[in-house]
Amino acid sequence: MKDRRLSLERIETAARTIDPVFLNTPQFESESFSDELGMRLVLKVETVNPIRSFKGRGTDFLVSNLPEDSPALVCASAGNFGQGLAYAARKRGLPAVVFAAETANPLKLDRMRKLGAGVRLIGRDFDAAKEHALAFAEQTGGLYIEDGREPAIAEGAGSIAVELCRWKDPLDFVLFPLGNGSLLAGVGRWMKAHSPATRIVAVCAAGAPSMALSLREGTVRRTETADTIADGIAVRIPVPEALDDLADVVDEVVLVEDEAMVEAMRLVLNRHGLVLEPAGAAGVAAAMVFREKFRGGVVATLLSGGNGTL
Repeated sequence: MKDRRLSLERIETAARTIDPVFLNTPQFESESFSDELGMRLVLKVETVNPIRSFKGRGTDFLVSNLPEDSPALVCASAGNFGQGLAYAARKRGLPAVVFAAETANPLKLDRMRKLGAGVRLIGRDFDAAKEHALAFAEQTGGLYIEDGREPAIAEGAGSIAVELCRWKDPLDFVLFPLGNGSLLAGVGRWMKAHSPATRIVAVCAAGAPSMALSLREGTVRRTETADTIADGIAVRIPVPEALDDLADVVDEVVLVEDEAMVEAMRLVLNRHGLVLEPAGAAGVAAAMVFREKFRGGVVATLLSGGNGTL
């Protein structure tokens, strides 16, 4: 594998130094899913922390390495990344401003505000809000933080793979949601070095296929819309740096419909008592839809976020 921006040494450091509230999350085999799907399905739960998602790993690692006199942090978010940045910024006494779409999840907006972030609603979707966030940072001298572009965010997320590699049996597949790409970039970087036989499978929403198209074609492919209930992976304009990081660590991309994610949410709640948002259930949905592809294997997937509304 050719040189990449992401450092194995920094991923290892992240796994030791990130706020412990985000580390060493539960991972267990779901006997009910395993029996039904004909595979051994390992669930890693990233929803039991102060922001209910894995995003706290990357944001904590990034912000902990910023100078103490950093200017206000500015980002765009569908909600979970903004919560992670707000949590890390508040912990270190830094102001944070989050731009979100006018259609953003009210629960996520409320949580960002309660964590101390200034929240600005503008634009029809996440990518439109991102344009305004960048302009605001340039005008005010803020530090613009873009999920998918900052190596430290992916390296923090890579700490998940450090923990997964402790699983008692070799993993045949890792089946994770793909949004802006930091999660899979970090996890894939570590897995390819420490468990090279494991195939890395990315899961995109069928209604938001820009990342899938871009990876398959090897170039940025924008879409006019991102039509999915899975706001956490509703990407319309891929980040070029993220595509570069993903290019040689993702083995395959699959698409799942919204209905499959909703069914996965329902089953995880009924079988394991865990509330997920649609993007957080994307991996389970893919295991269900593509069960023949993974039959007989040891498959790890991430319950990546639980900021859904019931």
